[in-house]
Amino acid sequence: MTYPVTKRAYDLLFATLGLLVLAPLGAVLASLVKLADGGPVFYGQTRIGQFGKPFRIWKFRSMVVDAERLGLSVTKDGDPRVTRIGRFLRKTKLDELPQLWNVFRGEMSFVGPRPEVPRYVAQYTEEQAKVLALKPGITDLATLEFRNEEDLLRAASDSETFYIRHCIPRKIELNLAYAATANPWQDTKIILRTLLPWLGVRKPAEQQPEAETPLHRSAG
Repeated sequence: MTYPVTKRAYDLLFATLGLLVLAPLGAVLASLVKLADGGPVFYGQTRIGQFGKPFRIWKFRSMVVDAERLGLSVTKDGDPRVTRIGRFLRKTKLDELPQLWNVFRGEMSFVGPRPEVPRYVAQYTEEQAKVLALKPGITDLATLEFRNEEDLLRAASDSETFYIRHCIPRKIELNLAYAATANPWQDTKIILRTLLPWLGVRKPAEQQPEAETPLHRSAG
């Protein structure tokens, strides 16, 4: 069985199990989001998927309603648009739980490059655009390296410029390297390192940003 077929079977199996097993937790989180301010439970945003096809990515809403109209598409630590329950959801990555539905539908995989918003993808170089051949995922090597991304963005003088010039190129580099040797066991290790960060995560991204160097956590 080829890797793409194995990967899809892997995704479909565990997305289905996850949707069933984690449904009670999802219901509790949905209730907390709703009770916090009465706004929508879910947040959907257009992202660019495999082969440049747009799709709607889903999260539990962690920011105030219409957050994108109040600031940048990226957020940094301490962003006032993030709600109290949203800070917990982001810290624990539980805001990403609804993306199991994206995986089930085949729009995403468990492991693959985090999908970007259209306006950032429009700035890709020809070499960087090669990453669009890969199916986007819930987690990837870049997620591990940039686990402290919101702290990095807070330290930057211009968070969006820092993201574009530094974060995006490094994330694409990591994902193209991943694609060259991807296999089910590697995917499983990335998932485990995402869920259990003490398993030994590389942290080169902890260096302080330069004043004018390069952006990811999206509003929502």
